[in-house]
Amino acid sequence: MSDPNPHHVGVTVADLDRAVDFYTETFDLDVAAEFAVGGEAFADAVDVDGAAADFAHLVAGEGETETIVELVAYEPEGERTPAPALNRPGAIHLGLSVDDVGEFFRDLDDDVETLSRPRTTESGTTILFVVDPDGNLIEVLDA
Repeated sequence: MSDPNPHHVGVTVADLDRAVDFYTETFDLDVAAEFAVGGEAFADAVDVDGAAADFAHLVAGEGETETIVELVAYEPEGERTPAPALNRPGAIHLGLSVDDVGEFFRDLDDDVETLSRPRTTESGTTILFVVDPDGNLIEVLDA
């Protein structure tokens, strides 16, 4: 058995174009690929009858730290998850590091929702949680 390697982090969204705009404008991520997948094998793999999806792969980082952020919009669209809360078992979030969380926060568009202002935790790390248009949480932390 081969050792697993990171490939991507998937984020399910309702409107792919809106999500791509948000992630490229807010986090300055680059679009690496856009594609669609459907068919019986895909529907079986994701366990959703008749599923098809549109995807966008965005690049975060570079070199050894490069990660693909996979945005995916499904048809049929499922029910929305409850409001974001990090303390729910099964909750996930995307983590992105920046050079200066305070500067990142000051540069955010006024309409970008956050859970709070940047906070420095007991560990000495400054963090900020941003909420995307679909309620997905993105932790922004010092590099």
